Amino acid sequence: GLSQRIFAEIEAHERHWPQGLPSGIIHADLFPNNVFFIKDQLSGLIDFYFACTDAFAYDLAICLNSWCFEADASFNLTKGQALLAGYESVRPLETAEVEALPLLCRGSALRFLLTRLVDWLNVPEGAFVKPLDPLEYDRKLAFHQRVTDAREYGLRR
Repeated sequence: GLSQRIFAEIEAHERHWPQGLPSGIIHADLFPNNVFFIKDQLSGLIDFYFACTDAFAYDLAICLNSWCFEADASFNLTKGQALLAGYESVRPLETAEVEALPLLCRGSALRFLLTRLVDWLNVPEGAFVKPLDPLEYDRKLAFHQRVTDAREYGLRR
């Protein structure tokens, strides 16, 4: 069941989580609803509640999860290629980051699966905000578990 998959994933991350990747201040919640555009130009970012110091590639993994999947949980390779090419036009990924990207994407999916699950199971009476479906991230996690190489996200090298 779901709990067994979650615990197995946590154990995998405890054993294999990458260390020593380039790090700095990241947003850590860069979902489309936290980004504003005027026409095709970035005009603003909001919701810095989860901003922290962590691996830059982890922030990229969060973006791959939040920007590059379709409503049916399929990964949109065209979006992945565009996101990664745009990112690397500003800051090329180091080899260790490229190698870690599938696990970082799994970690990101697990994080949002768990936080959404907590929200889903603990809706305060009279809450105005509707909890988001945690199983969306279970489906994304299943996709990432099948990825063996960052090129499957659209990285062109």
